[in-house]
Amino acid sequence: MATARRPVALVTGASSGIGEALARRFAQAGHDLVLVARSADKLQALADALKRDLGVRAWVLPADLAQPGAAADLTAQLKRARRTIDVLVNNAGVLEHGPFIGMPAARHQQLIDLNISGLTALLAQFLPGMVARGSGRVLNVASIASFQPVPSLATYAATKAYVLSLTESLSEELKGTGVTITALCPGITATHMLAAASASSAELQRLPGFLVGDADDVADQGVAACLAGTVICVPGALNRATVTAGRATPKWLLRRLSGSLVRRLK
Repeated sequence: MATARRPVALVTGASSGIGEALARRFAQAGHDLVLVARSADKLQALADALKRDLGVRAWVLPADLAQPGAAADLTAQLKRARRTIDVLVNNAGVLEHGPFIGMPAARHQQLIDLNISGLTALLAQFLPGMVARGSGRVLNVASIASFQPVPSLATYAATKAYVLSLTESLSEELKGTGVTITALCPGITATHMLAAASASSAELQRLPGFLVGDADDVADQGVAACLAGTVICVPGALNRATVTAGRATPKWLLRRLSGSLVRRLK
C-alpha cells in the first residue's frame, strides 16, 4: 500500500529569523519543506536538522528572489523534480532604517525588488496551479508597518502595505477555489535583520524590550492562521491593539504621531 504524500511547504527567506521558525513550525505540522534563500550552507544545515529532528524531507534551492526571472527558474526546477507545492510562504524580505534621502537609490530599489517584485512573481507562478488543483495555502509575511506610514522606515513600510493590500484583494478573488491566502503582520521581532538594522540606528537600539517579539511565537501564530485560512494575522495583543487604534485614527494624526515618536527616539 502506497504511503500518503505529505504536503509540501515552500518557505522563502528560510535561512534565519522568522523564515527559519516558519519552516520548523510547518515541519512540526507534518509538511515536507522546500527551503529557499541565498545562503546554501545555512539552508542545508536547517534541512539536515529538520530531517534529523522531525523526520521530514527538506530540499534546498538557493536563489536570489530579487533577481528578474528567479521565480520562473525556481518553478522550473520544481517542475523537473515533479514536486508539487501545497503551501507557499513568502517570507523573504529586507529592511532598511533611516531617512529616505540618506539611503542610496539602489537600496530603495533592492527593497522593492525583493519585498514586492519577488513576492508578486512567486504568487504569479504558484497560484494558477493551486487553483487548478482546487487546494492550496499562501502565507505572505507583511508587518504591522503595513497599516500605517512609518517615518524612517518609509520604503519598507510602503512595500509591506503593498503585501497586505495584495493579500486582502486576492483573498476575495480566491473565494470558492479551495485556495486561501494569509497576511502575517508581526511587530518588531528579534531576528538577524533587526540586529543588522539596529547596528546603525540609535532609534532601534533604544526600543524597549517589551516591544520586541519572539520569532517562534510569530511562527506559531502565522502557521495556525495560514492553515485555518485566516486572511490577516497580527501576533501579540499589543500589536493588535496598535493596529486597531491606528485604523480608527485619522491619517493626518497618525502621520504626526509616527513622526513625533521617531524624533523622540533620536
